[in-house]
Formats: sequence, C-alpha cells, structure tokens
Amino acid sequence: SQEDLKRIAAYKAVEYVESGMVLGLGTGSTAKHAVDRIGELLRQGKLQNIVGIPTSKKTHEQALSVGIPLSDLDSHPVLDLAIDGADEVDTHL
Repeated sequence: SQEDLKRIAAYKAVEYVESGMVLGLGTGSTAKHAVDRIGELLRQGKLQNIVGIPTSKKTHEQALSVGIPLSDLDSHPVLDLAIDGADEVDTHL
C-alpha cells in the first residue's frame, strides 16, 4: 500500500541517522514514520544523544511523545540531516 511504501522510505532515511546528530524532523505522514522509528531506536539504545529540530507543532508533540529530545535552530543552527517527505520527484534533477 501507499502507507507501507512511505514507512519503507522513512525507515531507509533513518538508516542515515547516527548517534550525536542534530536532525531536522519534517511534517507529514512519511516524516511521522521516521520520527516513530527514531524514537524506537532511542528506546532500544541503538541511537543516543540525538537532538531533533521539529518543523511543526504536530511534529514537536509527536517527537516528545516518542522520547526524542528537542531544540530549535537558534540553539542548533546547523543540522546534520533533515528528514521529510516529498510530494513530487523529478528524475531529471
């Protein structure tokens, strides 16, 4: 299903996340899967010292609910990685 594909894409993106990173956390259904997965890996001890910078109040609330420590761009102006969905893909870029 479309939702399964979004989850697969999100989990693949999370494979690039390493302990100690500052992450931009996007908004939307695909990003939600990524936030859930990051929280799961934190709880399992497979990731540590992650800081999330959410792009919306909704993502902020979700990230807190799964245990991702949060900050803002004023405190962490440089992101190591940002994860978000894509509404359209152009193979010619």
